[in-house]
Amino acid sequence: MTLRWLLVASAFLALPALADCESGPTRIRAEGRALSIAFTTQPAPIKVGELFSLEATLCPKAGASAVRAFKVDASMPDHRHGMNYQPSVVRSGENSYTASGLMFHMPGRWQLVFEVDSAGGRERILVDYFLD
Repeated sequence: MTLRWLLVASAFLALPALADCESGPTRIRAEGRALSIAFTTQPAPIKVGELFSLEATLCPKAGASAVRAFKVDASMPDHRHGMNYQPSVVRSGENSYTASGLMFHMPGRWQLVFEVDSAGGRERILVDYFLD
């Protein structure tokens, strides 16, 4: 194998597996400019007034800078307020993060806010979540 092919192969090994970034029955995918985020919640579905956690996999697109920081928050744009709780986020793998301590305290349209800092700048990815 030539050095060129070893470099190409090692670049692919550093990225999350494609399946980690796909959506599914309990996995939601959101597209940003420099990366995709796929996440699940525990429990699923989210229930009003109950704490939940979120497992997120960040999937950088070709040429994207390495992630320096990752934050998760949520708000209700229609009501102009956020959550009553401040979630904590910890890195759980190469491009994986766990956010805990989230709670949607009322029904309606919530918007999850993913904020990613990298050498390429800051990116915010918003995902609407409707809660009955």
